[in-house]
Amino acid sequence: MKAPGISIRAGGLDDVAHVLDFWLQAAEGTDRRDSPAKVTALLHHDPGALLLAELPSRLGEPTTTQLGERVTAQPGTPGGELVGTLIAGWDGWRAHLYRLAVHPAHRRQGIATALLAAAEDRFSRFGAFRADAMILQGNTLAHPAWSAAGYAPQPEWSRWVKPLA
Repeated sequence: MKAPGISIRAGGLDDVAHVLDFWLQAAEGTDRRDSPAKVTALLHHDPGALLLAELPSRLGEPTTTQLGERVTAQPGTPGGELVGTLIAGWDGWRAHLYRLAVHPAHRRQGIATALLAAAEDRFSRFGAFRADAMILQGNTLAHPAWSAAGYAPQPEWSRWVKPLA
């Protein structure tokens, strides 16, 4: 599948409100207590972590890339139609993937593949040897996409959590 005209860039502070609205439409698990403050904190901690996939606006503002090339996220100016997101967090030790979301009207066009390629390229530049992804067990729509990208559950681990608030 190709994602013609898709541009991948690092999100910035001007994108926060739009990304939060987008997640309500396109992301699973909206019980995460997302807020502008939390996304802003992410951007301050790891400025390149929020990857945005955009289609060119009617004015053709974003630079386009071709799927099949290694896509590297570039800082840019908001202006395209937001069609996908991925948080590619690097904590200095591990590479973590969260919030892979593609707008329902644009799924199965290679957008998730382009976002994952950009994230993996970002992690490689940091020297990461592995990336882990947080995927809801009940989000069975996402499982084939992650599997096709080469990701698999790690059976010897489970996630243990403790709510802090």
